[in-house]
Amino acid sequence: MSFTNAIIAFVASFLVALVLYKIFIPVFRKIKLGQKILEIGPNWHKCKEGTPTMGGLFFITSALLIIFVLYIAGAFGRPGIFFPINLCFVTLNALIGFVDDYVKLFKKRNKGLRGRQKLLFQFLVTGGYLASLKAFDLINTVIDIPFTGKTLDLGVFYYIIVALVIIYIINTANLTDGLDGLAGSVAFVIAALFFIIGWRDGLKDLYLTEAALGGSLAAFLVFNFYPAKIIMGDTGSLFLGAMLAASAMRIGSPLLMLLIGIIYVVEGLSDIIQVSVYKLSGRKKRVFKMAPIHHHFELCGMSEVAIVALFLSVTVAFSALAYFILYSI
Repeated sequence: MSFTNAIIAFVASFLVALVLYKIFIPVFRKIKLGQKILEIGPNWHKCKEGTPTMGGLFFITSALLIIFVLYIAGAFGRPGIFFPINLCFVTLNALIGFVDDYVKLFKKRNKGLRGRQKLLFQFLVTGGYLASLKAFDLINTVIDIPFTGKTLDLGVFYYIIVALVIIYIINTANLTDGLDGLAGSVAFVIAALFFIIGWRDGLKDLYLTEAALGGSLAAFLVFNFYPAKIIMGDTGSLFLGAMLAASAMRIGSPLLMLLIGIIYVVEGLSDIIQVSVYKLSGRKKRVFKMAPIHHHFELCGMSEVAIVALFLSVTVAFSALAYFILYSI
């Protein structure tokens, strides 16, 4: 029955999201709720200008709706307090993304919320999240050292390290929403991995949530693969970054998100390296033709489809590695 519920979660979420996109993509086009392309991006991205954005709103709505319906129907059983805490965490991050998108679209500030504003909100939400988990004794500051059989108690440093990693992952997930199909397909693979882990470990709240998310992402990708008819926006990308973090916390291996989210990590590092070298060299040197790194590959002549396929393959490989490490400790 549990696997049947997972199939129901996936299919129902897919169908609901599909209907929402069918309805709202034309509406968003009509009211000109479209993406503004920054001048600093590749020139050929100008053709994407006007593509409806905030598409993440619909795969989030679909997934959360199906999760709620299945919970009411008793499919989740008694999931425990971790379940609502995680849902609140990812929803609050989606709300930050929604405000960011709103500022871009309706306040005509193309970069959205100021960096400090966004970071402040993220630190508050992440701090509250970790404090909630601590209050219910759902955090263990002792981490396993892979392949050694040894452990290390990080104590108070655990919270600092994990908070920084979570915020890094959430923000760098946002960077992947720069090519058609990239952010959604990477997140789909990650959802599939956590579905498998949840199923293996009997974490019903995890695998049903991932099934619902996977279904809604599949519907989104129908309209987001090249050439995209809708873009997820910060609403979707911040939610997906938070989902990776929340899922990693649920299985008790938060640092594994650095492996599972390797594309997010590399995208973020490429941006940091590019900006740092550029400023330290007196604005004379760049490591990449453009950052984040997916734009570098574009300027090297790779097509969007080829880059997405490459990044997807890397995500699959590192997800498999993370799975191996998780069950080899």
